[in-house]
Amino acid sequence: MNTLVCLTPGTLAYQQRPAPTLRPGEALLRIRRVGICGTDLHAFEGTQPFFSYPRVLGHELAGELVDAGGAAGFAVGEAVTFIPYLHCGHCVACRAGQPNCCVHMQVCGVHVDGGLTELLAVPASALVHGQGLSYDELALVEPLAIGAHGVRRAGVQPGEWVLVVGAGPIGLGVMEFARIAGGQVIALDVNEERLAFCQAHLGVAHTLNARGADVAAELRALTGGDMPTVVI
Repeated sequence: MNTLVCLTPGTLAYQQRPAPTLRPGEALLRIRRVGICGTDLHAFEGTQPFFSYPRVLGHELAGELVDAGGAAGFAVGEAVTFIPYLHCGHCVACRAGQPNCCVHMQVCGVHVDGGLTELLAVPASALVHGQGLSYDELALVEPLAIGAHGVRRAGVQPGEWVLVVGAGPIGLGVMEFARIAGGQVIALDVNEERLAFCQAHLGVAHTLNARGADVAAELRALTGGDMPTVVI
């Protein structure tokens, strides 16, 4: 199968690799879409820490299910995505229900080969139903889920001032989910183009450019002295 490999920083090459042989508990995906994350760009540039080469990049994935690996409720041919954070299930963090803090965490496309390939074996337990989303939309589930998770953990309440620091892709997701939760969103960045994007495409009413500004004073004025009670 065709596989695109980052051989060294700045070098990508196609290789022919055998299709995966599934182990117990693994499902098989035919990759249909791959999102390009900042992590992938940094890996290609050689600026991603804790990274080794060669590596198959890609963790924002959408695929067609070829083999469900015994996962209940999933059907062959279904459009799916999956959780690309491969936790061990046995360490103290996993036992405490915090798999994101797994001491043996392996991220697909970072520590193990990722989705820039035709077929990919993934843990069947990590599959996520497509629920009618297109492949393009499914490839955005992982980055958007980060923002949704942050807003949920923060417990954003209607009318609450929410300061989002950073107007990149993850920050945009945070802003949108904070808005859905009823929060009054303030976007803070040093890039005027990104702040303008927030206003034009997400309807963010309040933006602040931190470059050369007294951010604390501006936030105090904007919120009537209350200051944001949620900062993400």
